[in-house]
Amino acid sequence: MHYQAIKLNEEFSKLNDLWSPQLIGEMNDYQFKIVKIAGDFEWHVHEETDKLFFVLEGKMIIDFRDGQVKIAKGEMYIVPKGVEIKPSAEKECHIMLMEPGSEVNTGGTKSE
Repeated sequence: MHYQAIKLNEEFSKLNDLWSPQLIGEMNDYQFKIVKIAGDFEWHVHEETDKLFFVLEGKMIIDFRDGQVKIAKGEMYIVPKGVEIKPSAEKECHIMLMEPGSEVNTGGTKSE
C-alpha cells in the first residue's frame, strides 16, 4: 500500500479548464472531485442523490428557483436530491465536490 497525503494545492495547479471536475479520491461508493469555477453554470438537477459543495478558495453562489445560498472559503453546502440549482462565481473559485461515483457531472440538465 502507498501512503501519501493528497496535496490539494498541487492537484488544483494541474487544472486548466473551468467547470471540469477532476477525481482526486474515492471512499466506498463516493468520489471526491476538485474543480475551478468562474461565471455561471447551467440550471440542472441531481434527481437521485444529494451533492456536497465545499469551497476551498474564493466564494460561490448556488441559485435555486426560490432563493440562493452564498458559500465562502471554509464553508460547505449540501444540495438535497431533486433540487434544481445554478452554481456561479464572480471570480475564480476552487471547490471540492463529493458525490456517488455513478453521478454524472450535471445530473439531468433542464432547460430554463
